[in-house]
Order: sequence, then C-alpha cells, then structure tokens
Amino acid sequence: MGRVGVLLLNLGGPDKLEDVRPFLYNLFADPEIIRLPSPLLQAPLAWLISTLRAKKSQENYQKIGGGSPLRRITEAQAQALQQQLQQEGQEVKVYVAMRYWHPFTEAAIGHIKRDKIAQLVILPLYPQFSISTSGSSFRLLERLWNADPELQKIQYTVVPSWYKHGGYLQAMADLIERTIAQVSHPSQAHIFFSAHGVPVSYVEEAGDPYQQEIEDCAALIMKRLNRPHAYTLAYQSRVGPVEWLQPYTDEAMERLAHNGVKELVVVPISFVSEHIETLEEIDMEYRELAEAAGIETFARVPAPDADPAFIQALADLVLKALNEPPISFSDTMHPQPNLKHYPQSPWAWGLTPSAEVWNGRLAMLGLVSVLLELWLGQGPLHAVGLL
Repeated sequence: MGRVGVLLLNLGGPDKLEDVRPFLYNLFADPEIIRLPSPLLQAPLAWLISTLRAKKSQENYQKIGGGSPLRRITEAQAQALQQQLQQEGQEVKVYVAMRYWHPFTEAAIGHIKRDKIAQLVILPLYPQFSISTSGSSFRLLERLWNADPELQKIQYTVVPSWYKHGGYLQAMADLIERTIAQVSHPSQAHIFFSAHGVPVSYVEEAGDPYQQEIEDCAALIMKRLNRPHAYTLAYQSRVGPVEWLQPYTDEAMERLAHNGVKELVVVPISFVSEHIETLEEIDMEYRELAEAAGIETFARVPAPDADPAFIQALADLVLKALNEPPISFSDTMHPQPNLKHYPQSPWAWGLTPSAEVWNGRLAMLGLVSVLLELWLGQGPLHAVGLL
C-alpha cells in the first residue's frame, strides 16, 4: 500500500497579535465564509472587515495570552493520534492543515508529497459538516488535487462528518459528567450546548446540513450521558447584519436565568480544541452576562483537546476510513438532489428572493464603507472628493 498519512483539517488562528489582521483577511476572503454575488467583491470586503475588526480582535486575543493556542493544541492532537495509531499497529504520519493561518493547507500538502505518501485519510477536526468549515477545506483540496498530477497518484479518502461516532459521543459525555460532578447542586444543573453559528442562508439557500447535525449531536450526547437533566442548544459568534441560526447563546442564557436556572453547565459542542471562542467568548463574555442575569454557577465543560478517549475516537475513525471504500471530494454532496459541492445560490436580476437578500447586504456594505472612510480618513470616496 505504501506510506499512509492522515491529514487533520482545522481553522487556524493568529499566533501573535500582529497576525490578527492578516488572519482575519484570510478568513473573510474565503467565499465559503461570506457568500457574495461576484468574486470581485471578496477582497475589498475582506479588507474592510479585517480592518474594522482587527483592534477588537487583538484585545480579545490579548485576554487569552496574546495569540491563539489552536496550532499548539492541534499539533498535540496530531502527535497523540500518530502515537495511538502506531500502538494499534498502523504506521502513519499525521499532518496538520490550517485553512486560514500557519501551517497552511498548501504547506501540509507539500510535506505529504515530499514524504511520498501513497494513501491518505483526510479528517476534519469538525465533528459536524458545514460548508464554511469542512466544506471550505475540501474545496481547496479539490482544487489542489485537480491541478497537480503528483497528488492524483495518492489514494485518498475524506471523512465528511463524524458526530455520530460512539467514541466521540462517549468522550463528550464523560467530560460533561466530570463537570457536572463539580457544581454545587449537580441534580439541578442545566446543560447548555453552545455551537458556532452560521447564517440562516447557509441552511435555507445552500442546503448546509450543519444545523441538523448539531441538533442530532446534542441529542445523541444527552442520550449517551443518560441523565435526566434539561438541556438547551444555542449558537454563538454571530457577526454582521444577516440573520444567523437561533437561539443565540447570550439571549438563551438570559432567558434561562429569568426562568430560575441557577446552575449552568456549558458545553462547546462544535469545538474540539480550546481557542478564542471558548477561552474568551464563553469563559469571559458569556460568563459575565450569565452571572449578571442571575446564574450562580457557570461551569464550562473543557474542549476534548488531547483527551485520551477523544484521541482514541479519532484513531477509530482513521482505521475505519482505511478499511472502507474511499470517499472523494465529489462525494461530499449537497443534500439536495443533483447539486454537488454545496453551490452558492445563483445570482439573478429582478425582484427575486436572492436579489432581496443581496440588496440588503450590499447596502450594508456601502454603509460600512462610508463609516470606515470616516474613521480612517482614506479610501475611494476620499480620493474622488466625496468625503
């Protein structure tokens, strides 16, 4: 079979404060993150957003040590996975590919080619599939494969999503169980799943299965936990003027507090590594909000990181993928019939639903542009004397 490799896919994060703005630019320049009717708009909008958000994001990263721990944790997961697979008799080399910061996907592919890998398992560190996470990385990898005859010699398989895997569910249930045991009144704890949100248009227009997979995952974890606790699923990290999946985490926490909940056990369900959205957004912003609303105990379940049970689950996924028929990039189908690669909604002129949505988005873009020029004192409107 030749040499076997495993490619772990993740988002990436800025290693230091000066990395924040270029990281944000890379993130928002991805058409799977912000879906625009013309690719010509992508780079200017990415520049606008990264410029507007850089200072605030730097402040948030400063609160957690001046950079993201995501690279360090993901590389620790890769090392632990490689050791676990070797203990089970499978000689592999595990690589890390980040989508928006170092080590970039292209660099990881270069190492794979250099090491003459013959068989490759591509495993996203996102349990649930979304066009903006696993889907974006798959599309980039497909472009690299199509352009490189050397890559086309590698027998690869992808794992689109794996939130139903029993080992993963048990690892999450164990982490929740240990956290419940630490609160003041375990029997009164309300379990609160917080997932990264996506715009509603991803689900309704592009057919993203993410919402359904998140809902299924929370229910399966609760079944595995086998406790009578009530639970809530909500979505965090929304940005911009468009509608995102609801309920929103902040509003749901306040509603629970208003209804008399005092013990909250918060589970970052869509995250398998500690990073800015767990360490700052949940642990600081949402904790402060919840306590101000009347929550007396705010206990956060840790992300799996390199937890042995979680690493074992990843190893099982790799071994299963090696022993089953390969899944290609083109097999990661859009849920709707005859539509591959979760396409963007077609652009059409006239009073179509798509046009209505984009009229609002472009109007907001124009407003942001004006505000940005007023703030920075430079830009195209200044150049032509309009400001």
